[in-house]
Amino acid sequence: MKKIALAAAFAGVASTAAAGGMAPVVVMEPVVVEEAAAPSSSNGLIIPMIALALIAVASQN
Repeated sequence: MKKIALAAAFAGVASTAAAGGMAPVVVMEPVVVEEAAAPSSSNGLIIPMIALALIAVASQN
């Protein structure tokens, strides 16, 4: 009786292992990550220049 149970267990494991190999291989395309464009140096200077101009105008009055 033990041999029959052991044989059934091995048969169940073997059928599960064989069924897992039948699945098709899924090939995924690589993900392309684009970096945002680096801000130019003039973008960081416009606001401070306007602020300095406003302070200069305000200090003359």
